[in-house]
Amino acid sequence: MHAIQVTPERIARTLGDVAQVPLEDVAILERSGRGGSEAILEAGTLLFRVAWRRAGDAVHVASAIEQLRRRGPRPKRAIPIVAVPFMGRTGSELCAEAGIAWLDLSGNASILAPGVRVHVEGRPNRFKRPGRPSTVFAPKSARIARWLLIHAEQAFTQRELSKATGVDEGFTSRVVRRLEQDELVARDDRGAVHVARPSALLDAFREAYDFGKHTMTRGHVAARSGDALLHGTVESLARQRAEHAVTGLAAAWLCSRFAAFRLLTIYLRAAPPPSLLEAIGFREEPRGANVWLVVPNDEGVFHGASEREGVQCVHPVQAYLDLKDHPERAGEAAAELRSMLLRGKPGG
Repeated sequence: MHAIQVTPERIARTLGDVAQVPLEDVAILERSGRGGSEAILEAGTLLFRVAWRRAGDAVHVASAIEQLRRRGPRPKRAIPIVAVPFMGRTGSELCAEAGIAWLDLSGNASILAPGVRVHVEGRPNRFKRPGRPSTVFAPKSARIARWLLIHAEQAFTQRELSKATGVDEGFTSRVVRRLEQDELVARDDRGAVHVARPSALLDAFREAYDFGKHTMTRGHVAARSGDALLHGTVESLARQRAEHAVTGLAAAWLCSRFAAFRLLTIYLRAAPPPSLLEAIGFREEPRGANVWLVVPNDEGVFHGASEREGVQCVHPVQAYLDLKDHPERAGEAAAELRSMLLRGKPGG
């Protein structure tokens, strides 16, 4: 499949449309950037410095933002803007956090700057392709990215990665190649693989991750508080010799002490039999549930799990991913975990 062609001409036409500037008043003044991925556009009285990418996911948007930041506006009054075929939710959030405008060739845009205020959303993706796109963050292949994020200070040969994650060497090689193409990983002098851009890799993983793909049973366990619920439930699981690891809000609490919780989420290696549910006092009740029992779609969620305060807990990387689809103060807890994971990391 050929990559979607994003060109200054297409961007200029779309910019004129969303900014309601006649096409004859939109001009391409300069082209530059690596691989011709940057241009200066004029739209009426406004100047834009645009960096474009072939996709609007977290990886490509973060790369365009870095490009705009690295070289600085030129000319000085030019508004920096990212252009893609269709902007994803995570990509738009990254632009908002960076204070950088964006537009997509499907006709959506967010441009807030002196002299211009444009916000267009809801237009469908004009470049959607049939079939399910391949991704390095599918359950099994995601083991590679997860392992590298868990061990972000280390480098591994492909054979070491294969052995550590339980993925065969050929498959490992293909996944690493894709991660290299997106400049998310790099190699050292001996050819070992390490995370090149921790922040971008974490964002890309989270964007693709879907907690709902796991098998979940929601219910209620009587407890006076979140802490009592946590320790009482895991103690019961341990007595039943049920392999488990706490994730979500309770895991965030154990890792960062950021926010108290009411909902307890626990990964189980296997579907819980009735005897186990009875032993922990679990009553299946989707509405008002305070316990989610989850059988993962891949064992990789257990990689990096360790004991914290006597509780078996997933690695903070996994807890961060799972918080994407949790209630309560999950967004704030995720932000705290992300900050903790990236603290002191180059490119974080």
